[in-house]
Amino acid sequence: MEPVPHIESVTSSKASVKPDSPRYIRRMRQFLRECWRDRLSYLFLAPFLLCFALFIIVPVVMAALLSVTTFNGFEFPRFIGFKHFINMLTQDVVFMKYTLPNTLKFAIIVGPGGYILSFIFAWLIHQLPKNIRDYFTLALYAPSMVGGVALSVVWAAAFSGDRVGYLNNILLRLGLIDSPHLWLQDPKYLMSIMILVTLWTSMGVGFLAMLGGLQTVNTELYEAGRIDGIKNSLQEVYYITIPSMKPQMLFSGVMAIVGTLKAGAISTQLTGLTITPQYAGHLITNHIDDYAFLRYEWGYASALSVVLLVMSYGLMRLIYLLFGTRGDE
Repeated sequence: MEPVPHIESVTSSKASVKPDSPRYIRRMRQFLRECWRDRLSYLFLAPFLLCFALFIIVPVVMAALLSVTTFNGFEFPRFIGFKHFINMLTQDVVFMKYTLPNTLKFAIIVGPGGYILSFIFAWLIHQLPKNIRDYFTLALYAPSMVGGVALSVVWAAAFSGDRVGYLNNILLRLGLIDSPHLWLQDPKYLMSIMILVTLWTSMGVGFLAMLGGLQTVNTELYEAGRIDGIKNSLQEVYYITIPSMKPQMLFSGVMAIVGTLKAGAISTQLTGLTITPQYAGHLITNHIDDYAFLRYEWGYASALSVVLLVMSYGLMRLIYLLFGTRGDE
C-alpha cells in the first residue's frame, strides 16, 4: 500500500473546513487534524509533554491564581484581586528595603560575574594540553557538584566565629585582629561571603557547555582572521570565538540566571537561620519561604513567586537578545 502524500492530506483537511467559520475555529480544526495525522510522533512526545504540563505549567498557573487570593492552606482561597502586589510595593518594608535591593545586588554581581568567570576559566583550560585538561576541568567543576551540607561544612569552617576558624586563625596569627570575629553573623560581611561562595560554585553546567563550545570552533577561522588583520588573542576571542559559540553562550547565560535566582538557600546553609541577622542576606526566595512555610500566607508567597517569574523572564529575554541567533545567522 502506497503512503498518502503529505501535501494531499493537508489540502484535503483544509478543504473540509467550512470557509464561513471564524478564523480561530478554522485554525483549531486544522491544528487538530494535523495532530491526528502526526499522532505517532505525538505519542512518542506524550511522556515529556505530560511531565512538562504536570510539573511546570500546572504549578505556574496555580501560583498565578493563588497570587490574587488569600490562602493559608486550610480555608478556601478568597479572591482579592491585585492587593498582594500593591501591598508588596507599598506596605512590605522588608521586601522594599532589604529583599529587593539584596536580590538585585546579588544577581548583578553573581550572574554576570559567574558567567564571565566561567568563560575565562573555560578559555584558559582550553589552551592547556589535552592530557592535563581534564584534571583542571574536574577541579573547577567539583564545587558545583557538592551538596548544600558539604558546602556549609567547608565554608562554615572557613568563616567560623571561634579561634579555630580558618580566617580568624590566619588574621590572629598575622596580628590583624585581637579577638575572633563572627563573620557569618555580622550583617556587614554576610552578603559578601554569600557572593564569594556562590561564585565559587558557579562553574557548573554552563562552564562545561562553554568548554565544549570552545572545542567546536573551527580552527581555520583563526588562520583566516590572522590574514585579515587580527593580531592578538583578545581580538580572536572577540571577533571569532564568541560569535562562533553563541548557542553555548546562550545556554550558559540561561543557566547562570537560573542558578542566581534560586541561590536563596545559601544564606540558610551558611548561617543555619531561615531569617539572616538584620535581613543582611535576605533574598526573594528567602522571602517566599518566610511567607509560605513560616507564616502560611501562601497567597502572598505566590504573588512573590509571580514577581520572581517575571524577573526571570525579563532576564531571559535579555540573554536571548544578546546571544540569540538572527535570521541571517
